[in-house]
Amino acid sequence: MSLINTVVKPFKAQAFKSGKFVEVSDANLKGAWSVVFFYPADFTFVCPTELEDLADNYAEFQKLGVEIYSVSTDTHFAHKAWHDSSPAIKKIGYTMVGDPTGTISRNFEVMIEADGIADRGTFVVDPAGKIQIVEITAGGIGRDAKELLRKIKAAQYVASHPGEVCPAKWQEGEKTLAPSLDLVGKI
Repeated sequence: MSLINTVVKPFKAQAFKSGKFVEVSDANLKGAWSVVFFYPADFTFVCPTELEDLADNYAEFQKLGVEIYSVSTDTHFAHKAWHDSSPAIKKIGYTMVGDPTGTISRNFEVMIEADGIADRGTFVVDPAGKIQIVEITAGGIGRDAKELLRKIKAAQYVASHPGEVCPAKWQEGEKTLAPSLDLVGKI
């Protein structure tokens, strides 16, 4: 079953943000757009490149009113240690959520049970707490923050313009489509 348009399941977790430990729950994902960004583990290879890419583009996400929550099955203590020891991770200003029990990873259906880690999963959650975008990639394939920004802009546009949809490669300011019987077979 697809997670698209489902409400995020309840969770509570400890996280590291801006030099402090904070509690995060599903309630944090309501009222604004959010990205829940799962990755396999701290102190690895592809993961820091992805998290640094998000950090480098974090201001652009914030301009769109989007908060980022990175999640791995590491603890919030490990996130702090990684933040303190890695120049790439030190750039992070968004929330790094610890999921050592795997609850959040299971809620989003990205838990690799045999390994006790999460797949690379990206979820965009709308202000109602409903999942609008799901992307899962294999462990060796890093993601691109700029492409995620483009998808979020499209999701926000569609949410605020009922009756319109964004075609492939849509960029902000470009023409959208209004699905109708007149378009069938003409695109």
